[in-house]
Amino acid sequence: MRLSRKTLAMIGAAGCTAIGGALLWALQPVAPKTAENLYTPDGANRAEVVTGAPADYGKVPKLGPPLPGDLGRPIVSAQQNGETIPVPPMGNPPADEARDRARLEREAATASRIFLGGGASGAPVADAQRGSIEPSAATMSAPEGGARTPAAARRAFLAGGSAEPFESAERVHAPASPYILQAGSLIPAALITGIRSDLPGQVTAQVTQNVYDSPTGRILLIPQGARLIGDYESEISVGQERVLLAWNRLILPGGRSIRLDRQPGADARGMAGLADRTDHHWGSMLRAALVSTLLGVGAELGSDGDDALVRALRDGPQDTVNQSGRRLVERQMNISPTLTIRPGFALRVLVTRDLILEPPAGAAP
Repeated sequence: MRLSRKTLAMIGAAGCTAIGGALLWALQPVAPKTAENLYTPDGANRAEVVTGAPADYGKVPKLGPPLPGDLGRPIVSAQQNGETIPVPPMGNPPADEARDRARLEREAATASRIFLGGGASGAPVADAQRGSIEPSAATMSAPEGGARTPAAARRAFLAGGSAEPFESAERVHAPASPYILQAGSLIPAALITGIRSDLPGQVTAQVTQNVYDSPTGRILLIPQGARLIGDYESEISVGQERVLLAWNRLILPGGRSIRLDRQPGADARGMAGLADRTDHHWGSMLRAALVSTLLGVGAELGSDGDDALVRALRDGPQDTVNQSGRRLVERQMNISPTLTIRPGFALRVLVTRDLILEPPAGAAP
């Protein structure tokens, strides 16, 4: 049986046309059908608010002047009946407002701190009033937002000392004693006992050079070999490398002593505190990080093909191990460094208050 090519071509074309038409019909958007009222009455009832409202803005009623609350309704009724009734004024009259304003000003002036001086003269009061009324230059230069610009800060700095007197009230004082060691002097010494900042404790040092009086520099006040007693600060913060010292007592040869009132200690260059050796505990931190890594790797080992029970039993210890490792590393990171100052370290005692001493026997000129 032979089929005609023309017949097959026509059948194929018809099939392609049918398929294309079906595809176009299927891709068309579905338009929603609007619902229609089955019955629409001609005389539909409308809302009373709509029917009672004016048809346009030109028919909106204009309101009259404000009326007092108690008499407003009777006045409106009388005016609608054709009677002429004057409207009473609303609020306080200007005379009452002026009296109230004057009374408030008197009360504010009476309560002001300017009049709390009692027997003060009139000039200071006037100055105080002028100072309270006139704003300062710093206040005027500052912007309203509260943030000070660099230009405003410079103007405030220049105007800050304008009210100070031109002459200082302080006067030069003579030394209280010829055997005085004035503030700013340095007492050279060396540590006898070492320092380790893990625990608080006492520290002793020995004066290494003779110290003479401040006025002349010829009277020996602190001989070489005197002892110093003090303490050091053990609360070291992370990154700190210097130990802060405070000296409490000076013991002279022969048993005499004087209280130093916590004079600060410095190194040989005059910098506050002493710096020698610093232990940041890097070894302990690396060990903690290594242990945390091993715990995390061991906890992550496991097969993805395990069932739910096996995964639950594995995930619980895994989270616990990871948290333990992180806490171990955090604890090591929060440990303060250990500062060590070896015995014999050179230092200076910075005198911050005048010390009146007695020269040793035979030392005075």
